[in-house]
Amino acid sequence: MKTAYQLAMERLSKAAPTVTLTAGQKAEIAELESMRAAKVAGRELLLKGEISKAAERGDAEAVEQLEKQLLSDRKSLHAEFEEKKEKVRQGAGK
Repeated sequence: MKTAYQLAMERLSKAAPTVTLTAGQKAEIAELESMRAAKVAGRELLLKGEISKAAERGDAEAVEQLEKQLLSDRKSLHAEFEEKKEKVRQGAGK
């Protein structure tokens, strides 16, 4: 007799079969993660410098705006690289 967990896992695998990635695809995804981390770090370095300058000037509005820009940049870079990684994963199903 199967447990509820086993039955649920069987149904899940039928609905959305797992995709096995090749070593090349794993390496490509790892490279994309590395590139994303580097781009985020570069953006943070640039904007945090600007935030510090604005804080020294006492420009709270500029600090807030730059912090929002940093958050937006992080989100857009994350979304961009997730899309690229998904394209790599889609290649696994072919």
